[in-house]
Amino acid sequence: MQPISLSLDQARRVAVAAQGLHRPRTDGPRTMRHVQGVIDRLGLLQIDSVNVLARAHLLPLFSRLGPYDTDLLDRATTSGRHARRTSAAAVAGRRLVESWAHVAAYVPPHAWPLLAFRRRWFAEEYDWKELDGVRLPDAPQVREVHDLVASEGPLSASQIHDRFVSEGRSVRRKRGTWWDWSTEKRVVEHLFFTGEVVSAGRNAQFERLYDLPERVLPASALVEVPEAEAKKALLELGARAQGIGDARSIKDYYRLKGPVADRALAELVEEGVLVPARVAGGPEKWFLHREAARPRRAAGQALLAPFDPLVWERTRLERLFGMRYRIGIYTPAAQRTDGYYVLPFLEDSQLTARVDLKADRAAGVLRVQSAHAEPVLTDATPARLAHELHAMARWLGLAGVTVEDKGTLSPALRAAAAVS
Repeated sequence: MQPISLSLDQARRVAVAAQGLHRPRTDGPRTMRHVQGVIDRLGLLQIDSVNVLARAHLLPLFSRLGPYDTDLLDRATTSGRHARRTSAAAVAGRRLVESWAHVAAYVPPHAWPLLAFRRRWFAEEYDWKELDGVRLPDAPQVREVHDLVASEGPLSASQIHDRFVSEGRSVRRKRGTWWDWSTEKRVVEHLFFTGEVVSAGRNAQFERLYDLPERVLPASALVEVPEAEAKKALLELGARAQGIGDARSIKDYYRLKGPVADRALAELVEEGVLVPARVAGGPEKWFLHREAARPRRAAGQALLAPFDPLVWERTRLERLFGMRYRIGIYTPAAQRTDGYYVLPFLEDSQLTARVDLKADRAAGVLRVQSAHAEPVLTDATPARLAHELHAMARWLGLAGVTVEDKGTLSPALRAAAAVS
């Protein structure tokens, strides 16, 4: 089959449309139906503890929906508001559950069985450290913690630890830092990664609340799927969510690798699910999902968080959009070029700027700590970006936007923000 030939802008429009970012957002209240639409399109929402702006899993929905009630997502990720026991209806209606997918992420329940091979890897191959001289999976505390969750879940790691302390069973006192986990935290995380317990939701401190899978997931999710079939399904989901990608980026969506994934990708090509493509006459092998929309124009705008699926795979991002993007939170301060929490700005089908944002809750403002123009900047960029910043500030409950004097775009953005 001759590869489909796409211009660079055509490929960008495919990628943007697949992510639901190609149209202007409509006005009006956002409902669970809108949230579900984003979940269905993206397939997963990455979780991260950094909260300098907002929690990572909240931001992709803002990019696609605009200001929305985050309680909607809380409802989508919990069963019965952490009730002692959830009803069958609440379990059946669960929309998202935590799993190790791209990395830590929320996924729809139907994806849970597709990721069983990863839970098996954690159970059988991961190098768990010893606990009191015993390999962690073999430690007696594993059964004790599991039994407590089975009896009294959902419970947080802190609640489990405190219970063991009160009974004189904890061998190590918690010292309050995430890198100095209590024994019980280590054990319950082992149970979580191997799938023996799951997260029923998170509490106000963003701690997982652990419970048994059968009390959180619908019966349809508690099935066995062969590894080859699961990886093929995940590759198709990843390709659909991207619209267009190379083998590397398609496999990276769910962090797949190895010969099983390679064979599954080849099968999707043979079956016509993935259509070979060339972009701008380049030598790279791209694949277009057969159902990917190819809009004639893109007219959306959005701030894209560092953990947004559109910017995950840096090589694809640079090839399609010309932006070399790195997350500053993992870089020592002296080596950061653009800031700590930098968001690219999507304007139609181009990334025209990047801004380092902080929700300064003490001052009540959304602080733009730096603003940099990209080579494809347009005359409309400052005003369009200012509009998005003010919308984000209102969504976060902040009174306004403050633009610091740093970056090539700062003067123009400050002027636009003052009148937006």
